[in-house]
Amino acid sequence: MDISKIVNELAEEREHYFSAMAPPIVQTSNFAFKKVDDLSKAFEDESDCYRTSNYLYSRGLNPTVDILRKKLAALDGAEDCLVFNSGASAIFAGVLANIKAGDHIVSVKAPYTWAQRMFDVILPRFQVHTTYIDGTKIENWEAATQPNTSLYYLESPNSWDYAIQPIREVAVLAKKKNIITFIDNSYCTPIYQNVIAMGMDLAMQTATKYISGHSDTLGGVLSGTHAMIKKIFDSEYLNIGSGIQPFNAWLLIRGLRTLPARLDRITKTTHEVLKFLKQHPKIESVLFPFDESFPQYTLAKQQMTGACGLLTMVMKTTRREEIVKFCESLQHIMMAVSWGGHESLVIPKCSGITEEHFRADNPRHRYVRMYVGLEDAEYLIKDLEQALEGLE
Repeated sequence: MDISKIVNELAEEREHYFSAMAPPIVQTSNFAFKKVDDLSKAFEDESDCYRTSNYLYSRGLNPTVDILRKKLAALDGAEDCLVFNSGASAIFAGVLANIKAGDHIVSVKAPYTWAQRMFDVILPRFQVHTTYIDGTKIENWEAATQPNTSLYYLESPNSWDYAIQPIREVAVLAKKKNIITFIDNSYCTPIYQNVIAMGMDLAMQTATKYISGHSDTLGGVLSGTHAMIKKIFDSEYLNIGSGIQPFNAWLLIRGLRTLPARLDRITKTTHEVLKFLKQHPKIESVLFPFDESFPQYTLAKQQMTGACGLLTMVMKTTRREEIVKFCESLQHIMMAVSWGGHESLVIPKCSGITEEHFRADNPRHRYVRMYVGLEDAEYLIKDLEQALEGLE
């Protein structure tokens, strides 16, 4: 389906709400019924309102949320999707729905913080254990698989060094072994990487980032087959109560309107910033999936149609304080976590490393991740230049 149709028209039955260009925020907790039979059907299968419009309770489904669901499922090329109040809650529900006590998970090493917290702290209480691997090689997935492995967890690219997994190969291996595949596709969004088409069972993205685009709401998306999404909806989604609220869903619909245009602009600016950083004497190297120096450049070009926003500079210094000085000298690029909004950001890896434990011979300790926002390239480059000039 054409992306212009998805973001501007799909699921928007404007004749039902006064021909308004923007959909209404159906800000209600509850829905009324005139017939007992209709109420009975809603109790029997609350997810059926996706087809019948007989909504029961907004903890489950809601008309504003449904417009967003249909658009996001179409973007992913999936049959269905659920929208959560954060990326972390989407991960939690999607993983929990597909494991049982005594199972085993194979995950890429150093996944998103709250995915790893789930794997390391919560799931072991139920005798579910996780093996972390270098996910860039298919043989590592096969070697780590155990008889009780039920889930493969991917994050491609990840959000610091942009390690990429061979998605199609992992999907083939998983299907052969009857293992569910779950991938965090937040870096690319479905615009730049269609993981469902490559065989993944569950595609997750944090809508807080590019889908929102304005740093003013949270959200998480899970896309998959009707059967998979219904399984999650009937249990984890309803039970945990982590569905997105109507107003936040409306903000994400608004963000979708400009998603293609924002990604186009961010992509162009990112390449200009990348070019500047690569030639600067205070920068040792820059990590970016679509740069020819990137170790997995060929695979990136095979799996992704674009890359934008996030890059990591490796500072050429032996001192933590020089990295701190650089970050604190930036006048317009702010220091914060996350990405995907209108504003450019940096975050130094050493913010989580004390002076005592900082090792200059470890390139990761000298990482500074930059998110390129919607500002002009020249504006960002001037800010980077003045901050770099202040270093020894």
